[in-house]
Amino acid sequence: MNLFIQLLTYFRIIAAPAIFILITVLNFYGWALLLFMLASASDYWDGFLARKYKLESTVGAVLDPIADKILVAFLILALSIELSSIFVGFAGGLILAREFWVGALRDLNARNQNTEATKVSPLAKIKTTIQFIALLSFLLGLYLNNMLIIFLSNFFLFLSLIITLQTGVSYTMATFKK
Repeated sequence: MNLFIQLLTYFRIIAAPAIFILITVLNFYGWALLLFMLASASDYWDGFLARKYKLESTVGAVLDPIADKILVAFLILALSIELSSIFVGFAGGLILAREFWVGALRDLNARNQNTEATKVSPLAKIKTTIQFIALLSFLLGLYLNNMLIIFLSNFFLFLSLIITLQTGVSYTMATFKK
């Protein structure tokens, strides 16, 4: 079971560049949407199964958020290119900058035995879910060739940006609170 859980995490890492190619090179939006839905579901299932069967591990705790970040990064890049969207590129850049910053905070906290400061919070889990919803919405809009859905997807992306920045500020304050 532990191997299966790890494979779910690795699946997201491998799916990310495949989705990028499906969107930007092949314009296979339906396949990209399907693969992204499977990758998003794998995020839920690997955590659920690890907790249910008490198979949580240090490797899993490290790789799971990295797999999410890799998936989000590839999707933001692909959508920025495919939609030629300054907004998606800028908001995505801020989201990615926060991810790098929090990664640095986690490294700093690990070195200082202060890992509780950057332990994944419930709001951070909501952040990932809303990021996935925003990206899924963009893919659905591309697949259906529906500009209204793509336009509305910008609001989901903006909401995810706000939550992303909020969690980054929270982790920063917790790290340097002394």
